[in-house]
Amino acid sequence: MRSGGARCAEVRRLAVITAALFASACLMGPEYERPELPEAEEYRASTTEGESIANLPWWEIYEDETLRELIAEALENNNDLRASLARIAEARAVVGVAASELYPQLGVGAAGGLGARTSDGGPSDSTGDVALIGSAFYQVDLWGRIRRGKEAAVRSMLATEESYRTVTISIVAAVARSYFVLRDLDNRLEVSRRTAETRRESLEAMQVRFDAGAISEVDLNQAQIQFARAEGTVQSLVRAVEQAENGISVLLGRVPTEIPRGGSLYDQVALPAVPAGLPSELLERRPDVLGAELRLAAQTSRIGVAEASRFPSLDLTAALGAQTAQLTDMSVTNSFIDVGFDVFAPLFTGGLLKSNVDIERARTEALAADYEQTVLVAFREVEDALIAVQTFREEYLAAQREVAAASNAVDIAWIRYEDGLTSFLEYLQVERDLFNAELRRSQIYQGQLNSVVDLYEALGGGWSVVEDEEEEAGEEESGADEDAAAEEPAGDDEGGD
Repeated sequence: MRSGGARCAEVRRLAVITAALFASACLMGPEYERPELPEAEEYRASTTEGESIANLPWWEIYEDETLRELIAEALENNNDLRASLARIAEARAVVGVAASELYPQLGVGAAGGLGARTSDGGPSDSTGDVALIGSAFYQVDLWGRIRRGKEAAVRSMLATEESYRTVTISIVAAVARSYFVLRDLDNRLEVSRRTAETRRESLEAMQVRFDAGAISEVDLNQAQIQFARAEGTVQSLVRAVEQAENGISVLLGRVPTEIPRGGSLYDQVALPAVPAGLPSELLERRPDVLGAELRLAAQTSRIGVAEASRFPSLDLTAALGAQTAQLTDMSVTNSFIDVGFDVFAPLFTGGLLKSNVDIERARTEALAADYEQTVLVAFREVEDALIAVQTFREEYLAAQREVAAASNAVDIAWIRYEDGLTSFLEYLQVERDLFNAELRRSQIYQGQLNSVVDLYEALGGGWSVVEDEEEEAGEEESGADEDAAAEEPAGDDEGGD
């Protein structure tokens, strides 16, 4: 049996060899580099200079206190957000699993037996033995398979966090957008009810004139038609209002219920000037773009995992044990230290390992294309929102002029009809024009409000880029990855982990 000093010397030699192997280990696979992307120095649509609207928190964009409360409730209770948070927790746990392979796996066990012996009819004497065994296992990461796997897990986790930001912005925008639609429907319902009441009064007056033989039945029928149409419009808007409330309720995590109102449609603020910032900021702010890039980076790391699997692996094992001869005497009668290693090198796998590398490379190419497409869609959505903000503003001014002209035409047409200078059909026509103009103006103003919401969402609004840069100053992606991996495994581990 080797002496204790010899055993300790062997363990020290193994530790030195292990450290040398780990220090010389290399990383297989390519390092991630951002692919070349389409560039734009400025947006196609004209925009105001200044800090981007996306750097403002949503509570500074929307001044309706009721809307703010609805958004806060949605951020607290929305089920899509809750699911996204759960996916972040899962991704963090996956990082812990991947990082755990960088450390030795330790375990302890016990074994024993129990028997009895007698001596010439005398009393029995219990006998048995107990062995305590400690074991260790460590896989040397010679080719970076484990480190690449952890790198991929960290990047995937960061992509999941960006997905949460994407959902958050979408929820804020969806609640605001739905609220403005609801206030537009409320406004159009009010216009329709007012018009229906006016037409009811006109019908009653026309009925009196018809009974007196002052007008023809055609004029009476026309008045009946217009009143019925206004009543039908009221009912269709009542239906749309309640359905819009049901949609907002789901966003809030509620069963369908009545939604409180704040300011009226025209009390909502339509920003006169909306700065969008520089196009280059979009790639660093918009979370779906950041998430797409992180998924591409994670997939790039998986190429290294697949390539490392084609090379030999080295496993180190160690066992330490002590044994007693009898249960009644716990003194150690035998102890041992065993240290060993296993080397495995794949020789022939029928092309399996090479095919695995090809699979990961193909997936990386696909995600690179997805990333570039995400960037293009982001630029398109910003351009669409910018032109919508600009044109809705001009369209609303035109709608206001239309309503003013139609209102004046109604007054003149009624006087002309009363004086017998025109037919009732002419009056009905200009009255219909006024009704439609008021409905259209309401819809256009709602579109103007929501065009700002669309721009806010397209720019990836919700947090300040400047603040994020200050928080992450001096941190490279690899450094951040290492920090995240080092912290996560030490979280809420229980038992023998």
